[in-house]
Amino acid sequence: MRETDPVSRLKGIGPKASEALGQLGIETVGDLLRHYPVRYDSYAPPVPIAQAEEGKLAVVRGALLTTPQLHGFGRQAAVSVTLGDGSGRVGAVWFHQPYLKNTLRRGDTWVLRGRLVRNRFGRSLEQPQLFRPEEYAERENTLQPVYATAGSLSEKAIRKAIAQALEAVDLEKEFLPAEIRRQYGLAEWNYAARTIHFPPDRQELLFARERLVFDEFFLFILAIRLLRENKEAQENPFDFRNTTWSDAIVEGLPYRLTGAQQRVLGEIRGDLKGPVLMNRLIQGDVGSGKTILALLALTDAAENGYQGALMAPTEVLARQHWESFTDIYQRYGIPCRPILLTGSMTAAEKRKAYEAIESHQADVILGTHALIQEKVAYDRLALVITDEQHRFGVRQREAFSGKGENPHVLVMSATPIPRTLAIILYGDLDISVVDQLPANRLPIKNCVVDAGSRPKIYRFLQKEVEAGRQAYVICPMVEESEGLDAENVVDYTEKLREALPASIRVAYLHGKMKPKEKNQRMEEFLRGDIQVLVSTTVIEVGVNVPNATVMVVENAERFGLAQLHQLRGRVGRGRHQSYCVFVDGSGEGGENPRLKILRESNDGFRIASEDLKLRGPGDVFGVRQSGNLEFAMGDIFTDSRILQAASDSAEQVLQEDPSLERPEHRPLSERLAQYRRESFDRLYL
Repeated sequence: MRETDPVSRLKGIGPKASEALGQLGIETVGDLLRHYPVRYDSYAPPVPIAQAEEGKLAVVRGALLTTPQLHGFGRQAAVSVTLGDGSGRVGAVWFHQPYLKNTLRRGDTWVLRGRLVRNRFGRSLEQPQLFRPEEYAERENTLQPVYATAGSLSEKAIRKAIAQALEAVDLEKEFLPAEIRRQYGLAEWNYAARTIHFPPDRQELLFARERLVFDEFFLFILAIRLLRENKEAQENPFDFRNTTWSDAIVEGLPYRLTGAQQRVLGEIRGDLKGPVLMNRLIQGDVGSGKTILALLALTDAAENGYQGALMAPTEVLARQHWESFTDIYQRYGIPCRPILLTGSMTAAEKRKAYEAIESHQADVILGTHALIQEKVAYDRLALVITDEQHRFGVRQREAFSGKGENPHVLVMSATPIPRTLAIILYGDLDISVVDQLPANRLPIKNCVVDAGSRPKIYRFLQKEVEAGRQAYVICPMVEESEGLDAENVVDYTEKLREALPASIRVAYLHGKMKPKEKNQRMEEFLRGDIQVLVSTTVIEVGVNVPNATVMVVENAERFGLAQLHQLRGRVGRGRHQSYCVFVDGSGEGGENPRLKILRESNDGFRIASEDLKLRGPGDVFGVRQSGNLEFAMGDIFTDSRILQAASDSAEQVLQEDPSLERPEHRPLSERLAQYRRESFDRLYL
C-alpha cells in the first residue's frame, strides 16, 4: 500500500468512516499517518487512596464499598459510589451515564482514573474512567495517543486505522541530508513517523517529535525562501501622489495617531510611492490601531483613482469594517465608496456588488474569501490588504493579489512574535511593528484564580451585566470528553444559566456550528441581545464588541500564552474598565508561572519573549500555542530552538544548491514538491 492510496483501502474504513475522515482533511493513507495525536494519556501506576492529591489526575484501585446510587432521572441522572483500598476511601460520580448503576456491583474491584476534588461530601473523583484491574495493567506505564475525531467516528477507530496503515504502507525514504541529521542528532524519518503514534516512552516520543517538527519548519522555510527567490522585486506601476483625503481623516480624528502608527504609515506610504511593489507585514498588538492604518492606505488608493480591497477572516469582522469605514467617510465628507462582499450574501446582492466593483463604482472593497472568487473582476486594483493575515494561506494571498495587475500587498497580524522569529517565518515580507497602544485605552485588569473561585466569578459577571456590560467565557472543549478533565462549552452554558438570573441571556458559540449559525450568534452578541457568550477559541479573532468588559478563561493552563493574550484582546475596546480572569484548573492558581506573566503584563511582545524563556523543548504535553502559523505539530514558541536550527539548515542547503538539483538533494527536492502540493497552502502565512 502507498501513502497516496485512498484511506478507504484500509480494512474497516467504509463510506461513513471515509466521510468522517474527510471532515478532518484526511483523504489518503498519508493524510491519516500525518493526523498526529493532539495529546497523550499517561497511565501511571495506581496509588493508595490516602496518597492521591486533590486537584490533580488520580489513579486508584479498590473495592466498591457501596451499592451504586442513582440521583435524578433519564440521561441527566448521576451515579455515585464509594471506593476503598485499606488506606482510605473516596467517592466517585458519573454524570449522563445512568447505565453504570447496572454495571457496578458492591464488592467488585476497579481501577478509577479521574480528577480528585473536594466537595461538601468529602473527596470525590469526577467522571473517572473505569478499568478492570487486568485491563489497566495492559496500559500501565504507557503513553496512549489521543486523536481529534469527527462525526460518528470514534477515537478508537482512528487509532486502529493508523496502526493498520503503519503495518501496510511503504513509508517514504529518508530525504534529509545526512549531515543535517548528524549535526542536530535527528531521528530517522520512518522511525519518527511510527513512534509519534505509538511511543514506548516519553523520551522516545520527544526524539520522534523533534524530527517531525524539524521537518515541518525546514520544508516550510525552504518553500518560503524559494518563493522569495522566484518573486523578484517588481517595478511599481502605480502613481500614489495624493494623500489629501487620508490627511483630512487624520486631522479630524478625536485622537492623535501614536508615534508608532505615524512611523508605520510613513513606511506604507513610502512603499506605495516607491520604485518597487510593496510586500509588507504589519505586526501590532491587539488594540494598537492597525485598522485605521489600513483605512488610510485604502483611502490613498481611492483618491489616486485606484481600487483597494481588504479581506477579513470572518463575515462579522468584514461587516464591522464596512460599517466603520462608511461612517468615517460620511463623517469627514470623503468621497470614497466602500462596498461589502461576503459568501452569505444573496445571489442578487452579490451580482450587484460584482457590477459595482467591475465598473469602479466602488473604490474600497471589504469582505471575506468571497473577494478572490473567479466572478470578481476589479478595475485598477492597486492595493490588497489581509486582516489577521495568519488566517489566509499563501496561495490565497497570491490569488487575491492576482486579481489586479500585481497590486501592492499589505498583510496585518495581531499575534506578537519576537522579531528574530518573525524574520524567519515571514522571509518574503518587509516587517513593520506598531509597538505602542493609544493613550486613551484603559489597561485591562487581570487576575489568576483557581476553580474554587467560580461563585465569586459568577457574582462578578452578574454585577457587570446588570451595569449594562457584556462578557465572554472561554472553555477549551466543545463537549464533554472522556478522560479529559476540562470545562466544555455546552455544559458550562447550562451551569451559567443556573447560576445567573433568568433575565441574563447566556448562549454558546463553537467551531462545530454551521457558519450561518456562528454569524447569527455573533451578530446577536454584537447587538447586545446576548449578555454572556460561552465560546471556544473561535472568537480569538474576528469581532469588535466595545461593550464587552469581562473575559473569563476556564482551564487557562491548557492554552498557550500567545493565544491567551489574543483572547484577552476581545475586551478592553470601549470606554469602560475591562477585566480578564484566568481560571487555573491545575491547582496552582496564582502561582502558575506562565499565568503570572499574563497577570502582570498586557504587552503582547513582552509576553511572547517571556514565553520563549519559560517553555522548554520537552514541554509538548500541554495545548499548543495556536493563534499564528498553525503547523500540524510544531509550535514556534515552544519549538523556537528547532525553528532556528531548521532556518540555519535551509539557508545552508540553498547556498550550496539553490535549485536543489544535486543528486544527493533529489529526495529532498521530491519531498519538497510533495509538501508544496499537500501542506503549504494549509499553513497560515
